[in-house]
Amino acid sequence: MDRDRQNSIQSFAFVISTFVAVSFCCGFVSNPEVSESTSGQHEIKLASRINPNIAPVESLVRLPGLGISKAGAIVAYRKSFNRANGKRAAFECGDDLQKISGIGPKTVQQMSDWIEFE
Repeated sequence: MDRDRQNSIQSFAFVISTFVAVSFCCGFVSNPEVSESTSGQHEIKLASRINPNIAPVESLVRLPGLGISKAGAIVAYRKSFNRANGKRAAFECGDDLQKISGIGPKTVQQMSDWIEFE
């Protein structure tokens, strides 16, 4: 009888631990920041639009097509522009971002839904 009881306890423990492990894994798989589109690519969802005239590097790197170096180049350009031109905005539209080396029309088009100019 002891062996049957021990087997049932082990089986029950196995089922419970498997359920916990699967539940834990599902928590990692479902990420509210990223959703998969029909093409198999991930779509970025931002809480609000980003203004390249005031955004720090940490915010700019979240834009599609920008990495840390391009985001840093935007901030550096913006700072030098502001020193030379006072309070005038460095970027008035998406095309102005093409003044940054490595940012072309395709990159501007990719991030156009997530940027704003005020």
